[in-house]
Amino acid sequence: MSLISIVIPVFNAETTIAPLCQALVSQLNDQYRIEIVLVNDYSRDGSDAVCRQLHLASPETVTYLSLSRNFGEHNAVMAGLNQARGDYVVVMDDDFQNPPSEVPKLLAEIANGYDVVYCQYPRKSDSWFRNLGSYLNGTLARVTLDKPASLYLSSFKVMNRFLVDQLIAHKSPNVYLDALILRSTRNIGTVEVRHDPRREGRSGYTLKKLIDLWGNVFVSYSLIPLRLLAVAGAVLTLAGVYSVSAMLIRGWLPMLNDPSDLESLNSITMFFRGVQLLATGVVGEYVGRIYLKLNQEPQFIVRESWAAGRERNGS
Repeated sequence: MSLISIVIPVFNAETTIAPLCQALVSQLNDQYRIEIVLVNDYSRDGSDAVCRQLHLASPETVTYLSLSRNFGEHNAVMAGLNQARGDYVVVMDDDFQNPPSEVPKLLAEIANGYDVVYCQYPRKSDSWFRNLGSYLNGTLARVTLDKPASLYLSSFKVMNRFLVDQLIAHKSPNVYLDALILRSTRNIGTVEVRHDPRREGRSGYTLKKLIDLWGNVFVSYSLIPLRLLAVAGAVLTLAGVYSVSAMLIRGWLPMLNDPSDLESLNSITMFFRGVQLLATGVVGEYVGRIYLKLNQEPQFIVRESWAAGRERNGS
């Protein structure tokens, strides 16, 4: 029987994480061998104590990682993927918006040979702000990552061992999990599942976090900003060449009015500004490629870990 790992990033979920784990065990244990990997992303409530108790109550099933600070959802998931041992790895939220009863649908679909299966929702139970953020995020992914237009990048998904191994080889601190998936494979399936309302609290995604995510996609997974800069430089250079040429022709032909000092200055300035922007864009292209490869800031830091069926590690 295949081992199924379920990775859950935990943030301020002290009231939901225990019932969620219990529901997963009760609904899946008869069909699958499961391990649950809880990654506490520096919660400010009692999530740490609850997660410790879950591991102590089921040490063979529950693995618990406590991060040293808040690294963000995608980095927390990467910490869980590095710990997961399963043949298939399910990633889901901690708030019951992803119903445990829907997990078998994902597992049945990925058994058809896909590397990853994303969830599609006939109706979402998020706020208008979160739905708007999801729409903008999907649009950005289509432009920068060549995402298929019909694919919704849900946080509820399942991956096979091949894809997980490709993802954990990535060590950059600026993690956008779906970008790494789209870079690694296009063998992608989808399945329709329910999306339930949150049982407690509210979404941790703020406008600042959404802007940070979009900026991360542009800067860490795309060279589009540098290329736009280079294009702007090329356009200004061509405009400058035209303007300087027109100025020289007017100076050479006696039947035309000589260009004024201001026109001459503007033409020359436009040309050199364009050349500078073009050069900056070209140099930036090389620097950007180096940055994408060499950034060595830590992706996550595990302060303590309690691994299912293994000894405790950490300080």
